[in-house]
Amino acid sequence: MIWFTSDTHFGHENMLRLADRPWSNVAQMNDAMVASINSKVAADDELYILGDFSFKMAVQEAYELRKSIVCKHVHLLPGNHDKDWTQPAVADAFIVEPPICVLKIDRQKIVLSHYPMVDWQGMSHGSWHLHGHIHSCGGAYNKFNLRQGLLRYDVGVDANGYAPVSLDELKLWFAQVDELVQCVKWPWWVNVTDDEQVERDLEAYKREVVIR
Repeated sequence: MIWFTSDTHFGHENMLRLADRPWSNVAQMNDAMVASINSKVAADDELYILGDFSFKMAVQEAYELRKSIVCKHVHLLPGNHDKDWTQPAVADAFIVEPPICVLKIDRQKIVLSHYPMVDWQGMSHGSWHLHGHIHSCGGAYNKFNLRQGLLRYDVGVDANGYAPVSLDELKLWFAQVDELVQCVKWPWWVNVTDDEQVERDLEAYKREVVIR
C-alpha cells in the first residue's frame, strides 16, 4: 500500500502551540505520531513524506527517530526545514526525492511537492496535487478544494488526524469531484491581510465573475 504525509515536525516544540497540537510536550508528540504511522503503514508499504520531517533536532537524533518508523521504504521530498539527508552518515534513512516528484500509479498522475501549487502538471486532465507546508488544521482546506473541483489535497498531519493518508483513501476523496475546474478560483481565498482595499477588490471581482 502507498501512503502520504507531511509536516510531522518531529522535535519542534513550538509546533504544539503554532498548530494547536494536542500534546503536553514534544516527547509526547514524537511518540504519538510515530505510533500513528506504525499503526497504519506496514514495513513493506511505501510512505511519501512531503517535507518537514523534523525541526530543532540534531541530524543524528532525527535519524534515530526515523529508525523507530517500521516502514522500510520512506521517500522524503525536501521541505523548508529538512536536513541534508544525503550525507553518508544518514543516507540510508530516506529515499530522497526531488522537490517536485511526479508519480503515475494505475494510470493516475500524482504531482507531489512540499509547497502547494496554483497550477500543476496535468491539472486539467485529472492529475492530483498532494502537498504539505500550510498546516491546515482539520479538514476545512481539503473540503474547500473539493467544493471548487480541485484535485488538490494537503496531506499534512494537522489536516489528517496526525496520521498518513492512503492512496485508496485519496481515490475515494477525489471521486467526489463531479466537475474538474481548469484553474484555481482565487477570489474564494480568505483575505488574511486585514487590508480593506484587498477585501474590496476581492468582493468586486466576485461580483463580476461567476463562481460555481
